[in-house]
Amino acid sequence: MNGIIKTRGYEIKKLNLLGANPRKALQIKNDIIGNLKKIGIHRDSVNIELEPVVIKKCPASVSFYFQDRHLYYSYKKLSFIENLYVVSKVIENEVISLLSDEKTVEQFIEDFSEELDVETKRKEARELLGIEENNFDMEIINKNYKDLAKEHHPDKESGNTEKFQELNKAHKILKRELQ
Repeated sequence: MNGIIKTRGYEIKKLNLLGANPRKALQIKNDIIGNLKKIGIHRDSVNIELEPVVIKKCPASVSFYFQDRHLYYSYKKLSFIENLYVVSKVIENEVISLLSDEKTVEQFIEDFSEELDVETKRKEARELLGIEENNFDMEIINKNYKDLAKEHHPDKESGNTEKFQELNKAHKILKRELQ
């Protein structure tokens, strides 16, 4: 293992890719399900799609239902198995925070609440801001957002309120994804 991944306020040691294979991905999936089970979420309420080639660069996500709410978390910056590992560690830490009363149920739900079409909305947000689909650099996202927001600001003579609001919404969607 080399390196640290910082996401959602956690520092996670990078996964050692030696021995990365579909079986390891299945073990990580089962870890996620096991952690969610600790807070009463049945495995039938959890959806985690596995990739047959775990070392290719593609996102990993978990979608689950808790107290009648759709919750979701994804990570996309690395290989599939590394992304799945990050998802697993975030879920593990969040469940620990919930069980130790560091986080309320309402906070847990708010942190993971997403619409069912969240990935489509993220893709559309990147398109609106003129950002490549696989770009996760918040500095570039912020720069593009600020440039476009200035151009379309309603206080400007050539401003467009509707476009400005769309830009704000797109920025919030991506900011939430990458926090």
